[in-house]
Amino acid sequence: MTHNSSTFSSIVAEAVSGSHVIKIDGYSRIKVLVRNGHNWVIRFYPNGDSAESQDYLSFYLILDSANSYDVKVIFSFELLDKSGRSVSSYTGTTDLHTFSYKGSLWGYAKFIHQNVLEESSSYLRDDSFSIRCDIKVFKEIYSQETRGDHKQFVEVPPSNLNQHLRELLDNKDGADVVFDVGEESFSAHRCVLAARSSVFKAELLGIMKENANKPIQIDDIEPAVFKSLLHFIYTDSLDVMAQEDQSREGCEDLVMAQHLLVAADRYNIERLKLICEERLCENIDSNMVATSLALADQHNCYGLKEACFEFLASPSNLLEMMAKQAEQSFAFAVSTQHRYPVRGFQFVQTTDSLTWPN
Repeated sequence: MTHNSSTFSSIVAEAVSGSHVIKIDGYSRIKVLVRNGHNWVIRFYPNGDSAESQDYLSFYLILDSANSYDVKVIFSFELLDKSGRSVSSYTGTTDLHTFSYKGSLWGYAKFIHQNVLEESSSYLRDDSFSIRCDIKVFKEIYSQETRGDHKQFVEVPPSNLNQHLRELLDNKDGADVVFDVGEESFSAHRCVLAARSSVFKAELLGIMKENANKPIQIDDIEPAVFKSLLHFIYTDSLDVMAQEDQSREGCEDLVMAQHLLVAADRYNIERLKLICEERLCENIDSNMVATSLALADQHNCYGLKEACFEFLASPSNLLEMMAKQAEQSFAFAVSTQHRYPVRGFQFVQTTDSLTWPN
């Protein structure tokens, strides 16, 4: 009797994963060694790592193994709230990245604005906060030959579809529609936009299809907002590092979230709308609550509306908000009066204050 042995070949991608929660006390310095098949250092810059990021917190993962070369890794940094839950609006996940040698680093120069962290009671407690770093190291992918009748199992690497779509957007390969937004132009792909937004589908494959060669004018969205909108449509993420056009003012991230929420509602991109709504809910204060409440009412954001009402349920918060609104209204009145004087009433400016004439 002849026994036939079978030969099988399988593609194997070995991976080692690890998750690490780092509590940062003193909010000033940290250097943490993480071991996950290789030696890693997480480097934290509380005042950014450059002049451009000086108002942000920067986080980097650094390969710290002398004999390690071309290490393929996917990793993420996630801000945790005081309950230890991940904050999706401040989560950055990289594509597959290769650390070529000891000292190679990769990460986020503008992970979160200092003011956002310091002014939110959800993240900072007793001058400390927590970050989780998830690391997945991929070993060499190779062909493995085995004999016998055993089942072969393949560990498939995570999808990198978002990386390819982002490259498609950046490289403009095959782009068939152009948007003129302010002074900037953006090229995109009708089929991608139509697949992600029912509004884009109706416009690009319907009423605007006949004018396929003409740029589409967008008048009510800022270029930076439209750029972030396209990035989300193609990658399903808001990359912290991609927000380089924002200023470093403390409330700029929240203003961007407000504008993106409006754009997401206009184009029926529900997940983006909820991400922006979540960010606004987590950062309600006396400066933002009035605009956030108006936004919630206009765009049917029930969670944001409830968060605003909860904030204003405190008498001190309500009084502070009313004082802020009064200051803003008075400043507007002064500005308007200087431009458009009203008969029988005027402001007289002295060196120290604004007074009414006798």
